[in-house]
Amino acid sequence: MQGFLNLNKPFDWTSHDCVARVRKLLRLKRVGHAGTLDPAATGVLPIALGKATRLLQYLPENKAYTATIRFGVRTTTDDLQGEIITSQPCPKLDLADVKIALAPFQGKIEQIPPIYSAIQVDGKRLYDLARRGETVEVPKRTVEIFHTEILDWREGDFPELDIAITCGSGTYIRAIARDLGAILETGGTLAALIRTHSSGFNLADSLTLTDLETQLQAETFQTSVLDAALQHLPTLTLPATTAQKWCQGQKIPLTLDFSGVTRVYDDEAGFLGIGKLQDDILIPTTVIKG
Repeated sequence: MQGFLNLNKPFDWTSHDCVARVRKLLRLKRVGHAGTLDPAATGVLPIALGKATRLLQYLPENKAYTATIRFGVRTTTDDLQGEIITSQPCPKLDLADVKIALAPFQGKIEQIPPIYSAIQVDGKRLYDLARRGETVEVPKRTVEIFHTEILDWREGDFPELDIAITCGSGTYIRAIARDLGAILETGGTLAALIRTHSSGFNLADSLTLTDLETQLQAETFQTSVLDAALQHLPTLTLPATTAQKWCQGQKIPLTLDFSGVTRVYDDEAGFLGIGKLQDDILIPTTVIKG
């Protein structure tokens, strides 16, 4: 079995938990995932099966989320899973102020990841260091926010904002919640998070683990084809004899008007894998079929 599974990750499961469950259900050793989700987040978790694990590195990086930010609260993890640092009602906070504070969160911004995150500092995961009580300086990183849209606003002692965010890879929505609360001087934390799009897959087309079990029992489960999430890459079709040489690892001289990573096909066998066109040479980088 090979291809992709668009999994709707359940709450309180790690991405590793999901991979282990899928591996057991499908009785398949080669299973991997794209774009780690925190246990408290739900939504799209692309799962690669069989040879598709070799294609994970080529999936598109953009992601989209719907998030709920709660104001008046700060936690150790920047979400409701952590210990409360401060809790101060802010019933006078209004949406107009939030909109003004949200304005800088557009385009390329600098962001300090949460101290409880999988980022490595000196070869050690930040969450491991944080759990041991070790204090480290978390380096800033540049991330990109493409679009934000306010979905709902709920007043109260601890007001909540529902927001849709489209962003680039590496963006921490928990950090946005924390930083927005800091700008408003109320404190803020992430109360809920759903990933609606990731690596070319959408929430509307996803399967829960229960859906997967049901389809397996009914023998109706089908993976996404290998190149389904690679539509952002250019395509190159080779004649059959040339394609065979490429699949055997040979570099193919080609003069084209583009360079870089490309999907490679032939007329008979279909999708063959990923190549890199450089200096008028097509180099095999990931051969899937041949």
